[in-house]
Amino acid sequence: MARLILFNKPFGVLSQFTDKGTEGSPRPTLSGFIDEPGFYPAGRLDRDSEGLMVLTDDGKLQARISNPRHKMAKTYLVQVEGTPTDAMLEALRQGIALTDGPTRPAKVEAIAAPDWLWPRDPPVRFRKTVPDAWLSLTITEGRNRQVRRMTAHVGLPCLRLIRVQIGDWALNRLAPGAWRFASADGR
Repeated sequence: MARLILFNKPFGVLSQFTDKGTEGSPRPTLSGFIDEPGFYPAGRLDRDSEGLMVLTDDGKLQARISNPRHKMAKTYLVQVEGTPTDAMLEALRQGIALTDGPTRPAKVEAIAAPDWLWPRDPPVRFRKTVPDAWLSLTITEGRNRQVRRMTAHVGLPCLRLIRVQIGDWALNRLAPGAWRFASADGR
């Protein structure tokens, strides 16, 4: 029986257990938060992104979650610079032609700023002259920095990116840096 961990990855943490980088000082990794042997991340989340990661001790489940061919939905809250127009949102819904090929259509809607969201450290830059907005965006693939590239392509640079759901697994207000065991059916 597969075991799963749901983890809320803080901003600045690598989504791996060791830092194989060449920078002078080691960067924070999953090992600073999770001390359960035999678990491996099912997919990745960029260092400058936050939110839900699923870790499992089952290789087949890990592949099913992370391989784009399985089209597992991943939902993000995206703070963007600018004001989304209907045309921008429709372009995201149709799919974007990126340099590595067209994306699958996304589910996207403009939303109010989440009132439950934790502050980010360091804070997102704020500019009085440029408005920002929030989107809920769901994709079924996971290319490198895909959500950031998609929103930038339509004229909405990403300021903050938080994954809140992968398939049936949801963040459910798990605090940054906290984790919990979960079942394979999403509970």
